[in-house]
Amino acid sequence: MIAHLRDAVVDYPGRGRALGPFSLSIEPGEIVAVAGPSGCGKSTALRLLAGLESPTSGVAGREVGRGATSLVFQAPTLMPWATAAANVALPLKLEGLDRSETARRVAGALARARVPDVGAALPRQLSGGMAMRVSLARAVVTEPELLLLDEPFAALDAITRRALVEDVHRLWTETRPAIVFVTHDVEEAVYLASRVVVLTPGPGRAAAEIGVDAPLPRPEAFRTSAVFRDTVERVSSALATAMGEAA
Repeated sequence: MIAHLRDAVVDYPGRGRALGPFSLSIEPGEIVAVAGPSGCGKSTALRLLAGLESPTSGVAGREVGRGATSLVFQAPTLMPWATAAANVALPLKLEGLDRSETARRVAGALARARVPDVGAALPRQLSGGMAMRVSLARAVVTEPELLLLDEPFAALDAITRRALVEDVHRLWTETRPAIVFVTHDVEEAVYLASRVVVLTPGPGRAAAEIGVDAPLPRPEAFRTSAVFRDTVERVSSALATAMGEAA
């Protein structure tokens, strides 16, 4: 196990309960999607796994070392005054790596994210898809053991979203980090992950866990396969049931 939540509850003063009780275990190298309606606590669960928040009660644990977890937010969150290469280099600079090793790893990360030629560009000069690829490059430049993705493609068009999902699978194939991907898009969850955890409306609790019986990365034309369509229907049904019970 690389990270886990055990009966985790998050309460915010004046706002009430945002999550839980919620339990989730992440094994090394697996891809897990957490799906649910807006406001159900998906991002809160991710922040617990990242160590950015502590639960009000319950346990949030990580079995990885310092610097071994990377988080990609809904927006690219790039420093607007810094070049793409400088943004990607930031985690390595904080680790104290020397300039030559930093330059080598930044170039490799930009190439792996399929934006090798944008290192000198400022964020305002990048399209939304390119900016998100730079954000992905920054996340993987440290070769994390745990990669947390918080609805990173929600603001992008459908074609760019599909391309970036394929990029996530390709990056995973190269270094095999554990990935937790938060989304409200059922098809995206089923395509990306080996299992999908469905949350109830807030405060989020686990309503169902559904495995995806197909290899990763996905075979060609997987989206048109019976396995994909059947699994999408199962996840959609579980989500509808959870929302109906909460109504």
